[in-house]
Amino acid sequence: MRARLILKDGRVFLGESAIPITERTGRVIFDTRIVGYQQAITDPANAGKILIFTYPLIGNYGTAKRFNESEGVWPVAVIVKESSPIYSHWQAKERLNEWARNFGLPVIYGVDTRSLTVHLRKKGEMLGLVSTASSVYRGRLQQRAEKKHSYLEDISLKEIKQVGSRKGKRIAVLDLGLTQSILRQLKRLKLNIFLLPYKMPAEEILKLKPKTLIISNGPENDCGLKEIVPTVKRLAGKIPILGISAGAQVLALSLGAKIKRMYIGHHGLNYPIKSVNSLKGEITIQNHSYEIEAKSLIKCKDIKITAYNLNDHTVEEFENRRLKLIGVLYYPLSPGFEEVHPIFRRFLKYA
Repeated sequence: MRARLILKDGRVFLGESAIPITERTGRVIFDTRIVGYQQAITDPANAGKILIFTYPLIGNYGTAKRFNESEGVWPVAVIVKESSPIYSHWQAKERLNEWARNFGLPVIYGVDTRSLTVHLRKKGEMLGLVSTASSVYRGRLQQRAEKKHSYLEDISLKEIKQVGSRKGKRIAVLDLGLTQSILRQLKRLKLNIFLLPYKMPAEEILKLKPKTLIISNGPENDCGLKEIVPTVKRLAGKIPILGISAGAQVLALSLGAKIKRMYIGHHGLNYPIKSVNSLKGEITIQNHSYEIEAKSLIKCKDIKITAYNLNDHTVEEFENRRLKLIGVLYYPLSPGFEEVHPIFRRFLKYA
C-alpha cells in the first residue's frame, strides 16, 4: 500500500509499505552503512527515529537473532530504496520485512533515498511523519513540535545484573542502552561486570566498590539524561569513568561543557577520526546527532581533546588524566575477530 514520509519543511516522499501505518513521528536521520542494518535497527540510540538507509539494497543477507544489539527494535520506521525479497546467508533465519513485522516496525520501500538524503544534507535533520493514511497532509506536521520522551525507561535495566567473570576486576556499567557488541568486548577482558539501571544514585554505585564506571551509549537528548548528570558529577574524581557516545555527552555536561545539535549528524560505519598526538587515523562507527562544543570543553579544568572527526573537526574523544575520565563520541567496536578496542585497555589502566 502507498506510504508517505512528510518532512517538517513540507517535502513529501512516496513509497510502499506491506503493513498499514498509523501516523508516526520522529526525527529523520540517514545512516550510510552498507552492512549492519539489523544492528542499526536494534541500537537503542535510534529510539524514536525515522531511520533511512542510504545504501540502495537492504535485506539481502536476511536477519538472525544473534546479530541483535538489544532485545528490541527502536526506530518508529525504517525507509529504504529496495527491500530484498530474498536473502542469502548461512546464518539467516528470516527476511527483513518478516522480522520487522514481528516487532510491528514498518519498513517503507521504493523511496528515492538518494534525493531524500541530498535534501536532508541541504536542509539538515528534521522532524518527519510516516503514514499510509490518505488523509495525512503537510500542514499537520508543520504545526507539531518535537515531543520530549524518555525512552530510557523502556531501554535501561530495572535492576542490577551481574555478568562476566566473577573472579575478574569489578567494573560498573550505567546502562543507557548498552549494545551487545560492546558488552561482548568487556566479557572478553574477563571482567566482573555489574550492569546498573540508569537512575541508580552515586552512593549506591560506590557501595558496589567497582574499580571503574562505564556510561554506555544510548538515546541522545532523552529526558532521562538530565537525571544522570548530577550523579556523574558526584562520581567524577572518586572513580575512573568512561563515557561512550551519549554517555560521553553526559560526562561532558557533568564537567560543565555544552552540547548542541548538529546540522547533519554522524550515522554510519565510515567516519574518520584522528588523534591529536599522532598522524594515525582510524575509521569508526558513529551514531550521534549532537556534538560537544569544543570551546566549552577546553574551558573545563584539565580536559584535553584527544581526537577529532576529520570531516567536520568535531570532538570525538577527550580525556582528563587527573580525574581519570575519558569520553568517546564514536562506538569503540572490536577491530577484528575476538579483539578488543584499544580504548578499553587504555581506560582499564586507570583502575
